[in-house]
Amino acid sequence: MNAMKEIKLEKVTLNIGVGGDANKLDKSMKLLQAITNSKPVKTVTYKRIPTWGVRPGLPIGCMVTIRGKKAEEMLIRLFASVANKLNYKKFDNHGNLSFGIKEYIDIPGVKYDADLGIIGLEAAITLKRAGFRIKNRKIRKKKIPTKHKIPKEESMNFVKEKFGVSLIEGE
Repeated sequence: MNAMKEIKLEKVTLNIGVGGDANKLDKSMKLLQAITNSKPVKTVTYKRIPTWGVRPGLPIGCMVTIRGKKAEEMLIRLFASVANKLNYKKFDNHGNLSFGIKEYIDIPGVKYDADLGIIGLEAAITLKRAGFRIKNRKIRKKKIPTKHKIPKEESMNFVKEKFGVSLIEGE
């Protein structure tokens, strides 16, 4: 197989959206810290939506990004929390996937904390190939050619082979 066509795991991002509640946000930050041993970052709003009571700069959630070997280990635990089964609709056309976890206690190795209560989270997995750096570099930025992008089928096969995940139809 061509080395440039080999699919790799770029990053795993864990998100928790809480709305405008500061107490829930603190609990979510502690939870992400406990799950990943990395410092989470608050996500803030950029738009004003008066009907929702949202204004710019208001913290509405938190997230943490994990890369490298630690990301692979975390991904194995996250797949175990959903019984190594994913709906094929969780994959997008750019080679990425995301899925939700209803309760953090489903993740192996995470114990229930009475102070936190029950909180769910979302995992977003980004895949890459060699050469994807051209879209992010500072000088001579370019688009990734269509033939080098990761189609949905290839990302499904990668997850099946590397992590032993079975794909199901429906929820």
